[in-house]
Amino acid sequence: MPLFHDMFYLALPVAEKILRPIVVYVFLIVGLRLAGKRELAQLNPFDLVVLLTLSNTVQNAIIGNDNSVTGGVIGAATLLIVNYWVVRVLYGHEKLERLVEGEEDVLIENGVIRLDRLKEELISMTELQAAAHKQGFSSLDEIDKAVLDPGGTVAFFGKKPSPEAERHEAVMRRLDQLTAQVAALRS
Repeated sequence: MPLFHDMFYLALPVAEKILRPIVVYVFLIVGLRLAGKRELAQLNPFDLVVLLTLSNTVQNAIIGNDNSVTGGVIGAATLLIVNYWVVRVLYGHEKLERLVEGEEDVLIENGVIRLDRLKEELISMTELQAAAHKQGFSSLDEIDKAVLDPGGTVAFFGKKPSPEAERHEAVMRRLDQLTAQVAALRS
């Protein structure tokens, strides 16, 4: 039956169907690593367009001259298996994980914006402010430290003390007052 033949007949050898996604996977991992952390999470409309067209561009490299269901399943399964394997290998090897994923980058330190790091990561002040607003900060002046992690997420740490620290200070002030009152009563 021609319908089933067209759906399941492989136009390429199985080994090639497995090798193509592996090559494209490695290329994309290296390419995204070299492109920087912002490509992963801090997407602007231009970055989104690039990622969407990138997936369409490499599609033919993965499936080759084969539009069969079998070919698509082999390509998808290969990608899933390779990704599972890479994640498992990286999980147990911290140095290798740092090499593949990169390291965190401090964008604000002790309240000082590190413009050199923003420039290196291609993050504008507007993008940094927008990310801070998403995390509840009204201004970059409120931030003591901002860290861009390897996954592309920016974590902000405020200058003001935490609620627990404020509560502790209030309790300590009250304790000092009570100590002073007890000392006054004794004398």
